[in-house]
Amino acid sequence: MILKGLAGMYLLYALVMIWVHPQFIYPFGDAPFSNPQFESVQLAETHAHLQVYDGADDAPAVLYFMGNGGALAYFQQNLSVHTDADRTLVALEYPGGGGILGTPSEVLLKAQALAAYDYLSEQHDGAIVVHGYSLGTGLALYVASARAVDAVILDAPYARMCDLMTAASWLPACYLPGVQRWNSLAFIDQINAPVLISHGTADTLIPLKEGMRLAQEMERAQVAVTVAELPGATHHDLISNSAYRHQMRNLFDSLR
Repeated sequence: MILKGLAGMYLLYALVMIWVHPQFIYPFGDAPFSNPQFESVQLAETHAHLQVYDGADDAPAVLYFMGNGGALAYFQQNLSVHTDADRTLVALEYPGGGGILGTPSEVLLKAQALAAYDYLSEQHDGAIVVHGYSLGTGLALYVASARAVDAVILDAPYARMCDLMTAASWLPACYLPGVQRWNSLAFIDQINAPVLISHGTADTLIPLKEGMRLAQEMERAQVAVTVAELPGATHHDLISNSAYRHQMRNLFDSLR
C-alpha cells in the first residue's frame, strides 16, 4: 500500500510538472526594449517582433536569439558586441516577454526564428551569422539546420534541455508526453557552417559538459567546431571575458 501510494504521488507530481514546466522554461519579464539605434519590426504571418540595427553593408549580418531570462531589454550589452562593430543585427523578441503578446512555446519560437532569418536575408545580401545564448542556442542551431548561414555562435549551449529538466525534477522529461524538449542534438547532422561555442568553466546553470557534449557530437558529424572554455566565467558574465571577444573577432575576421 505504501509503494502504491508513493507511486500515485509520483504520477501526480509528473502530471503537475508537465502542466507547469513552460513557466520554468520561459520566466519572462515585462521590461520593454528601448534603444534609439534600433527599429522595431513586426512580421505579419508569425507575429514575430524584431529589433533591427542597420549596420555596415560590407560586414556580416547577425541574427540574435537571447536567453530565457527577462526580456530583450536585459540583453543590450550582448547586442552591443555586434552594434559596436557596426554589424547589421536582427534580434527576436520572445512572446510573453518585454510586453510582447503571446504564449511562448518551442514550436512558436522556432517558427518565428525562421521568419526572422527570412526577413534578414531579404534585407542583407552578404554573410549571415546566427548567434544564440542559452535558450537561444537551440533556435540558432534550428535555423542553421534549415537555412543557409555562414557561421553559428553558441554561448552557454545545452545538448538537450530536457536532460537539464530531468536533473532538476527527477522526472524522465525527455520521454514524457507534452514536454517541450529543446533537443539541439537533433539538428547537428544538418549543420553546414563553422560553429563557435563559448562556455564558462564556472557555469552552474548550464554546465560546461553540456557544451562539450554538443561539440563532441558536432565533431562526430564532421562539423567544424571551435570550443572556447572561458576560465572562471559563469552563465551570466561570458561577454565580460576578454577571451570571449577575442574568439568573436577571430570568427568574423575569418568570414571577411
